[in-house]
Amino acid sequence: MKLIPTDLEGAFIVEQTLYRDSRGSFLEIFSQKAFAECGIPVEFVQDNSSFSKDAGVIRGLHFQNSPHAQAKLVWVVAGAVRDVIVDLREGSQSFAKWTAVELSSDEPRMLFVPRGFAHGFCTLVPQTRVFYKVDSPYAPQAEGGVRFDDPGLAIPWPTASPVVSDKDRALPLLKDLGVRR
Repeated sequence: MKLIPTDLEGAFIVEQTLYRDSRGSFLEIFSQKAFAECGIPVEFVQDNSSFSKDAGVIRGLHFQNSPHAQAKLVWVVAGAVRDVIVDLREGSQSFAKWTAVELSSDEPRMLFVPRGFAHGFCTLVPQTRVFYKVDSPYAPQAEGGVRFDDPGLAIPWPTASPVVSDKDRALPLLKDLGVRR
């Protein structure tokens, strides 16, 4: 396993080794021991999956408030996404900054998202399935989010016609969340 730092402290692209032979391939998706050896002592407690039938589906930007904040390990099982994370940690050097990573089922790459980040993605192709592990169970009372088209973030989503849920369209702007540097 290889961790590649992103522009945002604590967030990493995780490259796994894909073993191939005449039968196909094998990939170790997660090893708690390997993560701990890389300085990420995370204990995942829940696995989630989303399926999007069309390209241009935007899900997010979602997070859970403390004490139910979640770290995530995101992996694309089928298809491809542009995955976006936003640092919402008060006092962080990269507060209100975002980064984007392309994840695809064609490459053994994942994204580790630490607690305190909003997370979302846009599907690049139809029939995309995203799988993610979280280190805290879903807590509806702690649900939060930032609008995907927040002008203060100015994230260039890779679609001219986004497919977005009514719930995600109603999320607040970052400036209205009450978090600060």
